[in-house]
Amino acid sequence: MKGLVIRNTGSWYTVLTDEGETVESKIKGNFRLRGIRSTNPVAVGDRVSLVRNQEGTAFINEIEDRRNYIVRRSSNLSKQSHIIAANVDQAVLIVTVNYPVTSTTFIDRFLASAEAYRVPVVLVFNKTDLLDDDDLRLQQMMADLYEHIGYTCLQVSAATGQGIGDLNRLLQGKVSVFSGNSGVGKSTLLNILIPGVQLRTAEISAAHNTGTHTTTFSEMLPLPGGGWAIDTPGVKGFGAFDMEPGEICGYFREIFAFSRDCRYGNCTHTHEPGCAVLKALEDHYIAESRYNSYVSMLSDKDESKYREAY
Repeated sequence: MKGLVIRNTGSWYTVLTDEGETVESKIKGNFRLRGIRSTNPVAVGDRVSLVRNQEGTAFINEIEDRRNYIVRRSSNLSKQSHIIAANVDQAVLIVTVNYPVTSTTFIDRFLASAEAYRVPVVLVFNKTDLLDDDDLRLQQMMADLYEHIGYTCLQVSAATGQGIGDLNRLLQGKVSVFSGNSGVGKSTLLNILIPGVQLRTAEISAAHNTGTHTTTFSEMLPLPGGGWAIDTPGVKGFGAFDMEPGEICGYFREIFAFSRDCRYGNCTHTHEPGCAVLKALEDHYIAESRYNSYVSMLSDKDESKYREAY
Protein backbone atom coordinates (compact mmCIF):
# COMPACT_ATOMS: atom_id res chain seq x y z
CA MET A 1 0.00 0.00 0.00
CA LYS A 2 1.33 3.44 -0.94
CA GLY A 3 0.43 6.92 0.15
CA LEU A 4 1.39 10.50 1.04
CA VAL A 5 2.46 11.57 4.54
CA ILE A 6 0.16 14.48 5.39
CA ARG A 7 0.85 14.88 9.12
CA ASN A 8 3.76 14.28 11.46
CA THR A 9 3.15 14.59 15.20
CA GLY A 10 6.57 13.29 16.18
CA SER A 11 5.64 9.72 17.01
CA TRP A 12 2.80 9.09 14.56
CA TYR A 13 2.44 9.80 10.84
CA THR A 14 -0.91 10.25 9.11
CA VAL A 15 -0.74 8.78 5.61
CA LEU A 16 -3.30 9.51 2.88
CA THR A 17 -3.33 6.32 0.84
CA ASP A 18 -3.70 6.25 -2.93
CA GLU A 19 -7.17 4.80 -2.29
CA GLY A 20 -8.18 7.97 -0.38
CA GLU A 21 -8.05 6.52 3.13
CA THR A 22 -6.11 8.05 6.04
CA VAL A 23 -4.06 5.61 8.11
CA GLU A 24 -2.17 6.34 11.33
CA SER A 25 1.31 4.91 10.92
CA LYS A 26 4.65 4.44 12.67
CA ILE A 27 8.12 3.73 11.40
CA LYS A 28 9.78 0.38 11.88
CA GLY A 29 12.68 0.51 14.31
CA ASN A 30 15.38 -0.34 11.77
CA PHE A 31 14.42 2.74 9.73
CA ARG A 32 16.67 4.84 11.93
CA LEU A 33 19.67 2.63 11.17
CA ARG A 34 19.95 3.41 7.49
CA GLY A 35 22.33 6.33 7.80
CA ILE A 36 19.64 9.00 7.74
CA ARG A 37 21.14 11.79 9.83
CA SER A 38 17.82 13.33 10.70
CA THR A 39 15.61 13.70 13.73
CA ASN A 40 12.67 12.81 11.48
CA PRO A 41 13.60 10.24 8.81
CA VAL A 42 10.04 10.49 7.44
CA ALA A 43 8.70 13.97 6.66
CA VAL A 44 5.42 15.53 5.62
CA GLY A 45 5.24 15.35 1.83
CA ASP A 46 7.04 12.03 1.60
CA ARG A 47 5.63 9.28 -0.60
CA VAL A 48 5.82 6.03 1.36
CA SER A 49 4.97 2.35 1.31
CA LEU A 50 3.23 0.90 4.34
CA VAL A 51 2.03 -2.40 5.72
CA ARG A 52 -1.12 -2.67 7.83
CA ASN A 53 -1.08 -4.42 11.17
CA GLN A 54 -3.82 -6.15 13.13
CA GLU A 55 -4.63 -3.02 15.17
CA GLY A 56 -5.77 -1.13 12.06
CA THR A 57 -2.70 1.10 12.01
CA ALA A 58 0.34 0.55 9.79
CA PHE A 59 4.12 0.48 9.62
CA ILE A 60 5.98 2.63 7.08
CA ASN A 61 8.62 0.40 5.52
CA GLU A 62 9.90 2.45 2.57
CA ILE A 63 10.28 6.08 1.46
CA GLU A 64 10.24 6.86 -2.25
CA ASP A 65 13.09 9.00 -3.59
CA ARG A 66 12.53 12.66 -2.76
CA ARG A 67 12.39 15.28 -5.49
CA ASN A 68 13.62 17.90 -3.01
CA TYR A 69 13.19 18.95 0.59
CA ILE A 70 13.65 21.85 2.97
CA VAL A 71 16.03 21.03 5.81
CA ARG A 72 17.52 22.85 8.76
CA ARG A 73 19.91 21.85 11.49
CA SER A 74 18.07 20.32 14.43
CA SER A 75 17.73 22.83 17.26
CA ASN A 76 18.65 20.40 20.02
CA LEU A 77 20.83 17.89 18.18
CA SER A 78 23.26 20.07 16.30
CA LYS A 79 24.88 17.24 14.35
CA GLN A 80 21.54 16.15 12.88
CA SER A 81 19.15 17.74 10.45
CA HIS A 82 15.42 18.27 10.71
CA ILE A 83 13.48 17.93 7.46
CA ILE A 84 10.72 20.54 7.40
CA ALA A 85 8.92 19.12 4.33
CA ALA A 86 9.64 17.00 1.25
CA ASN A 87 8.60 17.06 -2.42
CA VAL A 88 7.47 20.69 -2.50
CA ASP A 89 6.95 23.02 -5.44
CA GLN A 90 7.82 26.14 -3.47
CA ALA A 91 8.47 27.51 0.00
CA VAL A 92 6.47 30.48 1.27
CA LEU A 93 8.57 32.32 3.85
CA ILE A 94 6.40 34.60 5.99
CA VAL A 95 8.40 37.52 7.41
CA THR A 96 7.57 40.68 9.35
CA VAL A 97 9.66 43.84 9.62
CA ASN A 98 8.03 44.40 13.02
CA TYR A 99 5.70 42.63 15.48
CA PRO A 100 7.96 40.60 15.60
CA VAL A 101 11.13 41.56 13.71
CA THR A 102 12.40 38.97 11.22
CA SER A 103 16.15 39.43 10.78
CA THR A 104 17.70 39.53 7.32
CA THR A 105 20.17 36.90 8.56
CA PHE A 106 17.29 34.48 9.14
CA ILE A 107 15.82 35.26 5.70
CA ASP A 108 19.16 34.77 3.97
CA ARG A 109 19.88 31.49 5.75
CA PHE A 110 16.47 30.16 4.73
CA LEU A 111 17.00 31.27 1.11
CA ALA A 112 20.46 29.68 0.98
CA SER A 113 19.12 26.37 2.31
CA ALA A 114 16.29 26.45 -0.22
CA GLU A 115 18.78 27.16 -3.03
CA ALA A 116 20.87 24.19 -1.89
CA TYR A 117 17.90 21.84 -2.20
CA ARG A 118 16.44 23.43 -5.35
CA VAL A 119 13.27 24.81 -3.78
CA PRO A 120 11.89 28.12 -5.15
CA VAL A 121 10.95 30.65 -2.45
CA VAL A 122 8.23 33.32 -2.28
CA LEU A 123 8.84 35.99 0.36
CA VAL A 124 5.62 37.23 1.99
CA PHE A 125 5.88 40.38 4.12
CA ASN A 126 2.92 40.19 6.52
CA LYS A 127 1.32 42.64 9.01
CA THR A 128 1.69 45.58 6.62
CA ASP A 129 -1.33 47.22 8.29
CA LEU A 130 0.58 47.58 11.60
CA LEU A 131 3.59 49.43 10.19
CA ASP A 132 4.36 53.12 10.56
CA ASP A 133 5.95 55.11 7.73
CA ASP A 134 9.52 54.19 8.69
CA ASP A 135 8.69 50.49 8.87
CA LEU A 136 6.87 50.67 5.53
CA ARG A 137 9.92 52.24 3.91
CA LEU A 138 12.12 49.50 5.38
CA GLN A 139 9.75 46.81 4.12
CA GLN A 140 9.77 48.31 0.62
CA MET A 141 13.58 48.45 0.65
CA MET A 142 13.78 44.80 1.70
CA ALA A 143 11.26 43.75 -0.95
CA ASP A 144 13.19 45.70 -3.61
CA LEU A 145 16.45 44.04 -2.53
CA TYR A 146 15.13 40.49 -2.76
CA GLU A 147 13.17 41.12 -5.96
CA HIS A 148 16.35 42.49 -7.56
CA ILE A 149 18.12 39.23 -6.65
CA GLY A 150 15.28 37.30 -8.29
CA TYR A 151 12.85 36.32 -5.52
CA THR A 152 9.10 36.92 -5.74
CA CYS A 153 7.96 39.23 -2.92
CA LEU A 154 4.44 40.03 -1.72
CA GLN A 155 3.42 42.66 0.84
CA VAL A 156 0.26 41.49 2.56
CA SER A 157 -1.97 41.96 5.57
CA ALA A 158 -3.96 39.11 7.04
CA ALA A 159 -6.00 41.71 8.94
CA THR A 160 -7.11 43.83 5.96
CA GLY A 161 -6.84 41.28 3.14
CA GLN A 162 -4.20 43.27 1.25
CA GLY A 163 -2.33 40.99 -1.16
CA ILE A 164 -4.22 37.84 -0.15
CA GLY A 165 -5.61 37.35 -3.66
CA ASP A 166 -2.11 37.52 -5.16
CA LEU A 167 -0.84 34.99 -2.61
CA ASN A 168 -3.77 32.68 -3.29
CA ARG A 169 -3.01 32.71 -7.02
CA LEU A 170 0.64 31.77 -6.39
CA LEU A 171 -0.47 28.72 -4.39
CA GLN A 172 -2.97 27.19 -6.79
CA GLY A 173 -2.11 23.67 -7.93
CA LYS A 174 1.19 23.62 -6.04
CA VAL A 175 2.57 22.04 -2.90
CA SER A 176 3.73 25.01 -0.81
CA VAL A 177 5.47 24.79 2.57
CA PHE A 178 4.82 27.75 4.87
CA SER A 179 7.66 28.69 7.20
CA GLY A 180 8.89 31.61 9.29
CA ASN A 181 9.55 32.77 12.83
CA SER A 182 6.88 32.23 15.47
CA GLY A 183 4.37 35.07 15.55
CA VAL A 184 4.64 36.24 11.94
CA GLY A 185 1.10 35.10 11.12
CA LYS A 186 1.48 31.80 9.25
CA SER A 187 -1.55 30.21 10.89
CA THR A 188 -3.64 33.38 10.53
CA LEU A 189 -2.89 33.54 6.80
CA LEU A 190 -3.71 29.86 6.35
CA ASN A 191 -7.02 30.34 8.19
CA ILE A 192 -7.91 32.96 5.56
CA LEU A 193 -6.66 30.93 2.58
CA ILE A 194 -8.41 27.73 3.76
CA PRO A 195 -11.82 28.63 5.23
CA GLY A 196 -12.85 26.31 8.04
CA VAL A 197 -9.40 25.00 8.87
CA GLN A 198 -9.30 26.98 12.17
CA LEU A 199 -5.63 26.71 13.04
CA ARG A 200 -4.75 27.98 16.51
CA THR A 201 -3.25 31.47 16.70
CA ALA A 202 -1.81 33.56 19.53
CA GLU A 203 -0.85 37.16 20.23
CA ILE A 204 2.84 38.03 20.20
CA SER A 205 4.52 38.97 23.47
CA ALA A 206 4.24 42.73 23.96
CA ALA A 207 7.19 42.70 26.35
CA HIS A 208 9.64 41.01 23.99
CA ASN A 209 8.03 41.51 20.55
CA THR A 210 8.33 37.78 19.91
CA GLY A 211 5.88 35.11 18.86
CA THR A 212 4.74 32.01 20.72
CA HIS A 213 4.58 28.55 19.16
CA THR A 214 1.01 27.69 18.21
CA THR A 215 1.74 25.04 15.57
CA THR A 216 3.40 22.07 17.22
CA PHE A 217 3.57 19.65 14.27
CA SER A 218 3.72 19.72 10.47
CA GLU A 219 0.59 19.11 8.44
CA MET A 220 -0.49 19.21 4.78
CA LEU A 221 -3.72 21.14 4.25
CA PRO A 222 -5.68 20.86 0.97
CA LEU A 223 -6.29 24.23 -0.70
CA PRO A 224 -9.83 25.00 -1.95
CA GLY A 225 -8.65 25.64 -5.51
CA GLY A 226 -6.27 22.67 -5.68
CA GLY A 227 -2.83 22.09 -4.25
CA TRP A 228 -1.55 21.77 -0.71
CA ALA A 229 -0.26 24.15 1.96
CA ILE A 230 2.09 22.65 4.54
CA ASP A 231 1.82 24.30 7.95
CA THR A 232 5.00 24.00 10.03
CA PRO A 233 6.03 25.03 13.54
CA GLY A 234 7.70 28.43 13.82
CA VAL A 235 11.48 28.41 13.98
CA LYS A 236 13.86 30.79 15.75
CA GLY A 237 17.17 30.08 14.07
CA PHE A 238 18.03 28.45 10.78
CA GLY A 239 21.38 26.67 10.93
CA ALA A 240 22.57 25.41 7.56
CA PHE A 241 23.20 21.68 7.37
CA ASP A 242 25.82 19.73 5.43
CA MET A 243 27.18 22.78 3.60
CA GLU A 244 30.91 23.00 2.97
CA PRO A 245 32.32 26.54 3.18
CA GLY A 246 33.28 26.47 -0.50
CA GLU A 247 29.68 25.71 -1.51
CA ILE A 248 27.95 28.50 0.40
CA CYS A 249 28.78 31.20 -2.15
CA GLY A 250 26.75 29.24 -4.72
CA TYR A 251 23.61 29.62 -2.63
CA PHE A 252 23.77 33.44 -2.67
CA ARG A 253 22.77 34.24 -6.23
CA GLU A 254 24.30 37.70 -6.59
CA ILE A 255 27.52 36.80 -4.74
CA PHE A 256 27.97 33.75 -6.97
CA ALA A 257 27.46 35.87 -10.09
CA PHE A 258 30.31 38.24 -9.14
CA SER A 259 32.55 35.41 -7.85
CA ARG A 260 33.17 34.22 -11.41
CA ASP A 261 35.46 37.21 -11.91
CA CYS A 262 37.61 36.60 -8.81
CA ARG A 263 41.36 36.23 -9.38
CA TYR A 264 41.54 32.93 -7.51
CA GLY A 265 39.28 29.96 -8.08
CA ASN A 266 39.25 29.08 -4.38
CA CYS A 267 38.51 32.64 -3.23
CA THR A 268 36.54 32.81 0.03
CA HIS A 269 35.50 36.43 -0.69
CA THR A 270 36.67 37.58 2.72
CA HIS A 271 40.20 38.99 2.26
CA GLU A 272 41.82 37.82 -0.98
CA PRO A 273 43.38 40.26 -3.47
CA GLY A 274 41.52 40.51 -6.76
CA CYS A 275 38.22 39.45 -5.17
CA ALA A 276 35.37 40.59 -7.42
CA VAL A 277 32.83 40.02 -4.63
CA LEU A 278 34.57 42.43 -2.24
CA LYS A 279 34.81 44.98 -5.07
CA ALA A 280 31.08 44.57 -5.79
CA LEU A 281 30.35 45.01 -2.09
CA GLU A 282 32.42 48.18 -2.00
CA ASP A 283 30.58 49.49 -5.08
CA HIS A 284 27.18 48.63 -3.50
CA TYR A 285 26.23 46.01 -6.08
CA ILE A 286 25.96 43.52 -3.22
CA ALA A 287 23.95 44.50 -0.14
CA GLU A 288 25.93 44.60 3.08
CA SER A 289 23.22 42.60 4.88
CA ARG A 290 23.51 39.79 2.34
CA TYR A 291 27.29 39.73 2.54
CA ASN A 292 27.17 39.64 6.34
CA SER A 293 24.80 36.68 6.17
CA TYR A 294 27.20 34.90 3.82
CA VAL A 295 30.12 35.48 6.21
CA SER A 296 28.06 34.29 9.18
CA MET A 297 27.35 31.03 7.39
CA LEU A 298 31.06 30.53 6.72
CA SER A 299 31.61 30.48 10.48
CA ASP A 300 28.91 27.90 11.12
CA LYS A 301 31.44 25.30 12.26
CA ASP A 302 30.89 26.89 15.68
CA GLU A 303 28.21 24.49 16.92
CA SER A 304 26.88 26.92 19.57
CA LYS A 305 25.50 29.16 16.81
CA TYR A 306 22.68 26.70 16.19
CA ARG A 307 21.27 27.15 19.65
CA GLU A 308 20.78 30.87 19.23
CA ALA A 309 18.00 32.88 17.63
CA TYR A 310 19.19 34.77 14.60
